[in-house]
Amino acid sequence: MTTVNVTIIGMGPRGLSILQRIAELSRELPPGLAMDVHLVDPGDSGQGVHSSRQPAHLLTNTVASQVTMFAGDAGPSFTEWAQEAGYRRFANAYYRTGDGSGEAVGPHDYLPRSLLGEYLSWVFDRTVRSLPPRVRVVHHRARALDMEQLSGSRFAVRVEDGFEIRSDFVFLATGHGARTPSEDDTVFEEFVRENAVRNDHLGYYANPYPVDRLQRIAPGAAVAVQGFGLTAHDVVAALTVGRGGRFEGTDADLRYVPSGREPSIQLFSRQCLPLSARGVNQKGVAGQYVPSFFTPDAVRALRERARQSRGDARLEFEAEALPLLLREMGYAYRTVREQRHIPAQDYEFGPEDRAAIEAVVDPLRGRTFTDLDDFRRFFVDFVTADLEEAELGNMTSPVKAATDVVRDVRQSLRDAVEFAGLTPESHRVFNAGFVPLMNRIAFGPPRQRNYELLALIAAGVVDLAGGPGCRLTTDPQAARFAIASDFAGGTTVRHVDALVIARLDLFHPESDSSPLAANLLARGLVRPFANGPYKPGGLDVDDEGRLLTKAGTALPNAYAVGYPVEGPRYYTYYLPRAGMRSRFTDDAEACVRAMWARLQQTAPIEEDLHADPERKPVSVS
Repeated sequence: MTTVNVTIIGMGPRGLSILQRIAELSRELPPGLAMDVHLVDPGDSGQGVHSSRQPAHLLTNTVASQVTMFAGDAGPSFTEWAQEAGYRRFANAYYRTGDGSGEAVGPHDYLPRSLLGEYLSWVFDRTVRSLPPRVRVVHHRARALDMEQLSGSRFAVRVEDGFEIRSDFVFLATGHGARTPSEDDTVFEEFVRENAVRNDHLGYYANPYPVDRLQRIAPGAAVAVQGFGLTAHDVVAALTVGRGGRFEGTDADLRYVPSGREPSIQLFSRQCLPLSARGVNQKGVAGQYVPSFFTPDAVRALRERARQSRGDARLEFEAEALPLLLREMGYAYRTVREQRHIPAQDYEFGPEDRAAIEAVVDPLRGRTFTDLDDFRRFFVDFVTADLEEAELGNMTSPVKAATDVVRDVRQSLRDAVEFAGLTPESHRVFNAGFVPLMNRIAFGPPRQRNYELLALIAAGVVDLAGGPGCRLTTDPQAARFAIASDFAGGTTVRHVDALVIARLDLFHPESDSSPLAANLLARGLVRPFANGPYKPGGLDVDDEGRLLTKAGTALPNAYAVGYPVEGPRYYTYYLPRAGMRSRFTDDAEACVRAMWARLQQTAPIEEDLHADPERKPVSVS
């Protein structure tokens, strides 16, 4: 029996998806071949960042009924699993009771990420149990540090405990990374070291995860949180509910009861605008808006027109693709507002619809604020009005129908952006401007989070540190951080003791803190993706997912999926949606199918495989 060694580096959801595809094809393993699948990850298999040990107040950002790890109807969705496992809802908490107490988990529940971790581990266990005897799994609970290419197309993967895995195929699925300290990090950390003796509340947190590290922030200290996104909501939850506070009431009547152990929390960002809440889902589990204007065919037509007119098929996103997307949003807005079908060929994106969409895209346009109090009133009114729209639902609210378009046309966006589909400068503008905008209007938090934000502001626990365009500096004289904002009535400066950067790092191989990334680069086995002079991040791969070396050649039998390739690919970090085709599963399918095709060609790879006449059991952990 000849044994093929497969190594999956990273066993979060992406690595789990690779294992699932292997399991599905394992019955087709060619005669005379066996397979050992080595999983390299220090955590629980399947969970990745969705640890089942994290606090229950950290929520998933998608209704659980739309999350699944199974293609088609091959297994239960997140909601179906929670129901079958006996989970019930008690107010905003979920407990496994197995009886009729509490309320049933329903299709609109945003479940805790700790439950998602349980679900992912359950999927992992089920997948391993489905494997035939010729396929074995071993979990190396350590991080991969290095990979060396051996003779032929084999690799040696080295892990931090000193073990070396000789591998015929390698799949890189490492998920989110962490940057090496930036210039700002160094300045802020040095400021804290030099001034901590004068302010024992002083602290800097370049990364808030795991959120337990925020317990170092003292009650009563003033803490600035940079960001209004999903990570910021995690930070706020950790410093409020995670400190023993509680919410009473529901929705617009929600109020916060402090524990007394909270710090004073002040939020700020470049625009100081919150993420809009997601509308009540009225489309069902698999319902999706079908575009009429910003379609894959339309993108292909734009590309052909660009090729003919300027000899370059790359698009200018703002000038060519964005007008179609805005028109699509206007069409959704108009049809929902009038509650009638309007033939697409009859629709004109007129001034009224354009003004409505522009108000969503840029609510600060033409506005000035006298002072921070004036901006705070605007902010509270903005969140309140957005929640009213969200409660109407994504098929009843014209605004939420329009913003939901962005979620539902991701394939068109991918067709426009992926593999240097935009000119370098347009790609830069897209990532710097449009991606944050899309996140703000279409990929916001559960409604509950914004109701909580209003309740925390009303309770005086959360405030705004500044307004649009605010500036973060250090104040050595006060031994505190300072946030300055210019308003029509003058400049406002707020001082804080601790600073939390509430955003996830983009994966740039050259600045990632992972030894594996550094060693792969040093060996020339990978190269950063580049669109001309612009490097948006991620590792370069071909359209089959094979890693491209420094020389630009495809690395035989080595693939990458998910966040490490966010750069050549676009929007890789969401879990599959129940009842719908997913890039998540498509990428895994393509890689594993490519491996399977190689296995069918036994003669060319025979010299790379190692004979194992006495296959001994490998323990699964």
